[in-house]
Amino acid sequence: MTLLMPTIRRRRSTREVALRLAAVAIAWVALYVLNEWLWDWGFGALGVDTEARAGGAVHFFLYDSAKILLLLVGMIFAIGLLRTTLSPERVRSFIEGRPLLLALVLAALLGAVTPFCTCSSVPIFIGFVAAGIPLSVALTFLIASPLINEVAVVMLGSTFGWGPTAAYVGTGLGLAIGVGLILSRFDLKPLVRDFVFSAPAAGAFVPGRRPTLGERVTSARRETWDIVGRVWIWVLVGVAVGAAIHGWVPESFFVDHASASNPFAVPLATLVGVPLYSNAASAIPIGEALFAKGVPLGTVFAFMMSTAALSFPEAILLNRILKMRLLLTFFGIVAAGIMIIGFAFNAFS
Repeated sequence: MTLLMPTIRRRRSTREVALRLAAVAIAWVALYVLNEWLWDWGFGALGVDTEARAGGAVHFFLYDSAKILLLLVGMIFAIGLLRTTLSPERVRSFIEGRPLLLALVLAALLGAVTPFCTCSSVPIFIGFVAAGIPLSVALTFLIASPLINEVAVVMLGSTFGWGPTAAYVGTGLGLAIGVGLILSRFDLKPLVRDFVFSAPAAGAFVPGRRPTLGERVTSARRETWDIVGRVWIWVLVGVAVGAAIHGWVPESFFVDHASASNPFAVPLATLVGVPLYSNAASAIPIGEALFAKGVPLGTVFAFMMSTAALSFPEAILLNRILKMRLLLTFFGIVAAGIMIIGFAFNAFS
């Protein structure tokens, strides 16, 4: 009987955690579903005209900020819960012995289901390299992870339609795989700082032991607050810029300066996106406002991709990991690929 007590306690603990998790999930769904109605009701009760420039911009900012932050918290927690037993060693054993192209495809797909910003992807990149995963494969993950994720796909689909969203995802994956293929032709190891190869690569839990639901929830919660804590301010900045564009920038400005006939529009959009560090989800409100003002889809996608996949904070972090030659090469190839995607979308959309 005494021996059964720990097992009974574990079962009770697991049941309690599951019930709390279900209650939180229900609350999250309710908040997400009611988000737009609550803001509409509040603005109506206060007598604010959302059709006016100022009222519309403030409503856009509050509604989109709440929606994106809810999506970020919910999706990052859910994915974190699923990947609590994923370790670099498991990824290595899964990729090891595969043909290069298949390994790059798997790395890109893994990046697509891990909703991290560039800075959050860097520690995972270090773990992959330390675990012996080829550098070109690890760099493919580093591109795909911030560029494509479930949150961005849902938001892109609701904003631009599922056809353009599928094209965005396809070209984003193609960019990550293409950069990996190009870099695989070179010996990259001398261009990576030595400490990376000896960095700890262990997973979050003891190898060979299955974590409990409570441990999974704790790990996912920490990961969620860590990632959201790093990006929430940039989400608000991105939505604020989108709200300002939505409310005050005239359409004629974009017709004159960002039309498909302007050969410098795509390169400029790519360069402008770099200092506006965010993840793909927080770049979408700005892209939505630009698209509504008549900016071509390719230019909008180039801006969003560069905002998500290239950033100054990422460059600073990677400068401590990659030597300058590889860092500049990596950024240059990714930026060139984004511009090609932008021009292609403008030409065929």
